[in-house]
Amino acid sequence: MSDSQTLAAPVAALLDQWAAGMAQVLESMAGQKAAVRWQPGAPPPTEPELLWWEQPLQIAPEMTVWTVAPRTTWEYAGTATLKAAGLETVEIAEARNTWIELLGQSLSVLARAVGAVLGREVSCGVGDERAPAAVPESGASVSMDFGQDGSRVLWIGISPKLSAVLSMPPPARKPEPDSAAPQDNPGPAQSPAAAGPPPTMDLLLEVELPVSISFGKTELPMKDVLKLTTGSIVELNRGVNEPVEVLVNHCLIARGEVVVVEGNYGVRIQQIASRQDRLRTLR
Repeated sequence: MSDSQTLAAPVAALLDQWAAGMAQVLESMAGQKAAVRWQPGAPPPTEPELLWWEQPLQIAPEMTVWTVAPRTTWEYAGTATLKAAGLETVEIAEARNTWIELLGQSLSVLARAVGAVLGREVSCGVGDERAPAAVPESGASVSMDFGQDGSRVLWIGISPKLSAVLSMPPPARKPEPDSAAPQDNPGPAQSPAAAGPPPTMDLLLEVELPVSISFGKTELPMKDVLKLTTGSIVELNRGVNEPVEVLVNHCLIARGEVVVVEGNYGVRIQQIASRQDRLRTLR
């Protein structure tokens, strides 16, 4: 793939929205304002500790996006995020996992942008650390300029099938539904010219996230776990009068008290978690 290659307009528009989403994620989570720019290009040369990420989209088989970042990129972004949470020292594994979390949030923006083009809801499937069998033609080198802290690079690639679907005229965009994805009833496809891509913030607001409630945690030796039977009691680290934690996408968002609403459990929010508390849960 030549660096001078141009990308199809729909693919370029998709990368524009992903780059804007990545910039917002970095500013929100790492407190770093970065100018994220891309240009057609090939992946970086093979080097130790390249972090590949394969992200399938839940619309049809082989609708996949790949990214790859050298250690200088994922270690800097992950470390900056955790230090913004107040951590003085950051283990390399923690920085790696935090980078994957940042990347996942930006790819959720990309999935929503794909959905806007296809006229249906699109979400991310389960990603994995894996390189493509063959480097896709539709790929871009990405520069994240952090000002005085310098620039960091990564690469993003679009699978041939996804690129082809995005480049089709609107009536021809009919990807087969993914057998693993929920079978919904999408509305008629609209052309990008007619509907127009929504602003990046609108894309973020439409992303669906899992919400869970944590009543407490504990650690048990394996021998005690094996002794658990029906009726066993496991003591948690939170008192009965202490607030429970509200987690969104495994990230602490708020604390509150348990209530009953029409026969169902609920939580009345009493306190919104601070930015430092939210980032600390990414560890």
